[in-house]
Amino acid sequence: MTDLIIAMAPQSGGSGGGQMLSTLVFFALIFVIFYFMILRPQQKRAKERQKLLDGLKKGDKIITSGGLHGKIVNVDEKTILLDVGDNLKLKFDRSAVNVVTREASAE
Repeated sequence: MTDLIIAMAPQSGGSGGGQMLSTLVFFALIFVIFYFMILRPQQKRAKERQKLLDGLKKGDKIITSGGLHGKIVNVDEKTILLDVGDNLKLKFDRSAVNVVTREASAE
């Protein structure tokens, strides 16, 4: 039985350690590329979106993710009240805001 275990063990050779090191470097390089190409831009977009949602205020003109255009009448912690015209007001979740088309003027 011990002969089988010894036979399965990696053979000691001059290039065995170098091959393992090159494999580790290859995987580290893949991780670095993955981080800079996918994870970092996604985190940046998430921060910008959160900043947009936190900066909503009364009077902003917005477009929702459903394509509805309107003006913010009231802002709560999790919802906004949107005036869409003809004195029609609709309540939306803050996460439904897709674009702020015009900031409220400083009054």
